[in-house]
Amino acid sequence: MQMVSSISLNRDTKFIQTICAIVLKGHWTKLLNPNAASSLTSTTIHQLLLNLCQCSYSPSLSWAFFQWTESTVQNYKHSLQSYWTMIHILTKHKHLRKAQNLLEKIALRDFLSTPSVLNALVNVHDDPDGNSHVLSWLVIFYTNSRMTQDALHVFDQMRVLGLRPHLPACTVLLNSLAKDRWTDMVWKVYKKMVRLGVVANIHVYNVLIHACCKSGDVEKVEKLLSEMESKCVKPDLFTYNTLIALYCKKGKHYEVLSVQDMMEREGVSPDIVTYNSLIHGFCREGRMREAMRLFRDIKNATPNHVTYTTLIDGYCRVNDLEQALKLQEVMVAKGLYPGVVTYNSILRKLCEEGRIRDANRLLNEMNEKNVEPDNVTCNTLINAYCKIGDMGSAMKVKNRMLEAGLKLDQFTYKALIHGFCKVKEMDHAKELLFSMLDDGFSPSYCTYSWLVDSYCNEDKEEAVIKLLDEFVSRGLCVDISVYRALIRRLCKREKVDYAQGLFSIMQGNGLSGDSVIYTSLAYAYWKAGKSKACSDMLEEMYKRRLMITLKIYRCFSASYANDNDILGLFWSHVVDRGLMSKHILKEMQQPNS
Repeated sequence: MQMVSSISLNRDTKFIQTICAIVLKGHWTKLLNPNAASSLTSTTIHQLLLNLCQCSYSPSLSWAFFQWTESTVQNYKHSLQSYWTMIHILTKHKHLRKAQNLLEKIALRDFLSTPSVLNALVNVHDDPDGNSHVLSWLVIFYTNSRMTQDALHVFDQMRVLGLRPHLPACTVLLNSLAKDRWTDMVWKVYKKMVRLGVVANIHVYNVLIHACCKSGDVEKVEKLLSEMESKCVKPDLFTYNTLIALYCKKGKHYEVLSVQDMMEREGVSPDIVTYNSLIHGFCREGRMREAMRLFRDIKNATPNHVTYTTLIDGYCRVNDLEQALKLQEVMVAKGLYPGVVTYNSILRKLCEEGRIRDANRLLNEMNEKNVEPDNVTCNTLINAYCKIGDMGSAMKVKNRMLEAGLKLDQFTYKALIHGFCKVKEMDHAKELLFSMLDDGFSPSYCTYSWLVDSYCNEDKEEAVIKLLDEFVSRGLCVDISVYRALIRRLCKREKVDYAQGLFSIMQGNGLSGDSVIYTSLAYAYWKAGKSKACSDMLEEMYKRRLMITLKIYRCFSASYANDNDILGLFWSHVVDRGLMSKHILKEMQQPNS
């Protein structure tokens, strides 16, 4: 058996040597012979490419032969193994652009990022540096192609195979995860990267600090700054700008001043991004004097659209529309024409003040200056019309939104439903609710509350029950969130009998109530003087091990703030039943509770 295997191996070696000789002599057409062509397997091509590279001390002949076989030999297509071999040859000889292009060609093939395929390909070449190089490119390609999961699969497989990813690949992957707000994954990848021996540079730290800024995690930022100091990695302008943005967002004025001092000590001059962050910090707190003082003190930087828009929005928020409009004129005089964000700030203030005519004039100005309205523009107008009960104008804006290619969002639906409930046009309100659900949005508690309130105000509580039938007839799922919102609002309206009716329907449909539903019903019974029914509800909660959480306690205490005495007795009744945690009991003992 061993002799047969040896003979077969010798034949393969001789065949490869023969083909190699033919290629070196330039007699490539001989390979088009059916017998020769049929023997050109992926294994043969793999070995030929390696042999040709060794013979010519350059990848040129291997590359030319690789291209020729697929374009000329009939019915031949390179396998993943052949591609992988060619990529490695090109990489080894520093033909990096060609190697990357070839890798990108196969990267979108099915299952390339799966562990079994990657493991098989890596075993084709026992070259850790080459494999690290190629797989690092693959991580970058998948990340840039928005195929984040594939990039993570490749990164993890590199870890399993003991291959060290290149720093640029780690940076690109971390940056993409941070932008998509995959904060937990950012830290997991960073920890794995460090364990693999990849040394973080300023770019990596900037990505991590930026991720902290997005999640508002000041504590982690402090740890990162300490780590940078211990590793002698100096912050740059991007680091300082991100820190200032985070501290301004958190209202940490002392920390902002500390960062400014650090910048000055290190000789890093602030740019317009720095100034914009500082101005934004003052504006969001309504400190317009400080914001304008800083604006006038800007040095070695030029105010841009963001600077003026931030100030205009700040003045609008402190009800100084006159000053906001003056700044808009200054902005235009400087050759900076307002964009949609600038107009939206002014429009919002005009609508808040009920100046709908002025708002429409502003809209016409936007049209004349070819500034396209966005969802915020349209939603602001729709909300303003809904508040004054002009539903015809609100629907016209909604239709114009759709004609302009904009999509209705959750805010649009909420404003329109609230508006129709306000003018007691319940059929329109219901239709919009169903459209909202069809578009994949989940109505909040307040959306259902408006519907319940409107029906109750007209003594049409039965319509709330019938609403569930309409859900079913339209093929929509009535989950616990719908029942919870309706029951909770009916209890708030002291319509406990109707709430109990919905609760019975819910149980009949195989759904069990949660802590919010049971607590709402129990309190409604307690307030109505039906202590037995209240006790039954609490007893059922106890049997089902449904506890009142701190969030529920705070929500109820805020919602029924006017019922202090009744609510206090109710909570005492609940405590006796053992349905509250120690955290809530501790909070209840606080003087402000």
